[in-house]
Amino acid sequence: MRTALVYHEEMTAARLLWDDPECEIERPERLTAAVERLQQGGLEQRCLQLAAREASEAELGLVHSPEYVSLLRGTQALSTEELQALSGQYDAVYFHPSTFHCARLAAGAALQLVDAVLTGTAHNGFALVRPPGHHSQRAAANGFCVFNNVAIAARYAQKQHGVRRCVGAAVGWGLRRTESGGVGCSETPCGALLCRGGLLAPRWEAQPLSGLCTPYPRILIVDWDVHHGQGIQYIFEDDPSVLYFSWHRYEHGRFWPYLRESDADAVGLGPGRGFTVNLPWNQVGMGNADYMAAFLHVLLPVAFEFDPELVLISAGFDSAIGDPEGQMQATPECFAHLTQLLQVLAGGRVCAVLEGGYHLESLSQSVCMVVKALLGDPAPPLLGPMVPRHSALESIQSVRAAQAPHWTSLWQQERRPSAVSPGEPKCKAAEAQTSAVLSSLLDQLHLYATPPVRTVIALTAPAAALVLPPDVLHQEGSAPREETQAWARLHEALTQDTAFTALGKVLHLLNGILDGQVSSGIATTPAAAPTLEVVLRQGLSHGAQRVFCVALGQLDRPPDLANDGRILWLNIRGKEAAALSTFHVSVPLSGTTGGFLSCILALVLPLAYGFQPDLVLVALGPAHGLQDPQAALLAALLRGPAGGRVLVLVEQECTCQLVGVLARVLHGEPPPSLGPFSMASPDDLQALAHLRGQLGAQWEMLQLLLECRELVA
Repeated sequence: MRTALVYHEEMTAARLLWDDPECEIERPERLTAAVERLQQGGLEQRCLQLAAREASEAELGLVHSPEYVSLLRGTQALSTEELQALSGQYDAVYFHPSTFHCARLAAGAALQLVDAVLTGTAHNGFALVRPPGHHSQRAAANGFCVFNNVAIAARYAQKQHGVRRCVGAAVGWGLRRTESGGVGCSETPCGALLCRGGLLAPRWEAQPLSGLCTPYPRILIVDWDVHHGQGIQYIFEDDPSVLYFSWHRYEHGRFWPYLRESDADAVGLGPGRGFTVNLPWNQVGMGNADYMAAFLHVLLPVAFEFDPELVLISAGFDSAIGDPEGQMQATPECFAHLTQLLQVLAGGRVCAVLEGGYHLESLSQSVCMVVKALLGDPAPPLLGPMVPRHSALESIQSVRAAQAPHWTSLWQQERRPSAVSPGEPKCKAAEAQTSAVLSSLLDQLHLYATPPVRTVIALTAPAAALVLPPDVLHQEGSAPREETQAWARLHEALTQDTAFTALGKVLHLLNGILDGQVSSGIATTPAAAPTLEVVLRQGLSHGAQRVFCVALGQLDRPPDLANDGRILWLNIRGKEAAALSTFHVSVPLSGTTGGFLSCILALVLPLAYGFQPDLVLVALGPAHGLQDPQAALLAALLRGPAGGRVLVLVEQECTCQLVGVLARVLHGEPPPSLGPFSMASPDDLQALAHLRGQLGAQWEMLQLLLECRELVA
């Protein structure tokens, strides 16, 4: 992965020149601490380093008024007293003679990053900038923000790199629920169908709307700063080409910026309705489980349906543990996981731009974690119990309810099958425990070592057609013959020559992963079922405490495998959804993109993150039924829960193309697109709801949707 890092030391020039307790936390050391930590961790050297340029006044004019730009230009000649007087006209802002230059560099850094990513010079990147930008509005500075760096970058990307398309055809614009239950399809002015693939949800209809044809590509802006980025919202609130997601400390309107339009029911205006997604946190102390739940159950379903061509992150780290502004509990490792989840979108074209963050240690560690994720390094396991707080669930449900009329992926999941019993929520009991565990983590923050080898493939036969990244290694060695023989005795099929050779390679690869020498790997075998059983047993005997196994195809759980909570077995196959025990789950494989995504986001990942495994096994057995992009997405998303320790077993007959795409995503590259979005079937949704009803009492990350139904009942 080629990751751009954009920075310029002159952005540290602006500083507060008078006493102002509110503004003193926005200081130059925010940048220098982050840069120093990147250098100490060897991360800066691994990036493509770009010196920020100044944005031109024409580029600033993509978002800001000429009068406002002229006013800021004039601050370069003002005295300290005049700067202080002007600053007092805005909310939480200070000006310095260098502010105009620094702010132009900040905006220009974001533009340089967009250029690098959209021209293919870099795959992704991070712009380290100050002043921040997401509060800045068309004609007003606000909340330390002068120019709206991310908003300017979004408009610049659309105008400078855009291609003409009808965005409405891609995201289903014009579809609205109707009381008549009618199903119809109309056309946009350019003749493109308003529904993907000509499919419309029951009780939805297509309405002819004007103004949907646009030359702009779709851009997703993810604002994980702890403050609401109202500046970005105001700029794009009527624009359906930009999907803006913000979570923020809100406390029912009692936290800055004290805006009614920061609440969940602010969803955009006119044609932009549904393209503003606000998730208000009404209590402090939100942690890793809450942030992950927000992504899995709000952002990602909508984002996959929106299908962006570029992802911009307003990367504020005042939402991290220790920050005096946010008072939240998410550890720096969490931001690596969030970044990895976003990298499966838009072909991996992700541009992060620094916003807030005022605890220097927490800020610098979090920046490093994001850069490591952008570089493709595995994210360290999340710390603390994965139990969403009750207040977080209330907030998540409020935004899902507000957005359901606009997104089929949310509306479908809001339906309540009568057979589902929500069970008793357990989240409140875990809040105190979560807070107690995470409050002690700030003193333990450190960068995790990356295994010497990131990805290895172990093949039983040469594959000349296999195309791999240059640093993915072909494994030559095998486990000692005595060790292989001992395990092969479990199944006669493993004593056959080819299966025996494959088993030795698999055991060698597994030991390398568990010993910390290899991050992840892929192995082929002609005997998937018995090899999988051996791998499970060897993993537990070699030190793994918890193994999450996702088996696809004709692979049944070994009947004599202990059901002691150390193995969570998820079988994706067949026609029946069943929770045979807390640690043995079966779910049908959906044939639609919407059904597949619902299964992964609403079941597989919540189970995986709730289980917190040491090792993830993905077994693609006979008749596994996955298309290559689906298998790649599953493997990419499962890199997170076990800190990148993923072993994929592939039936020998699978194609070289599948092995290649799996190797690339395990190595950190983005998965290929799933193609046009198609809705989940009623049977798929019923199966998922049935399983959540059975498992919700044991798995807190699954309780989310169940408890949310109670909240709106």
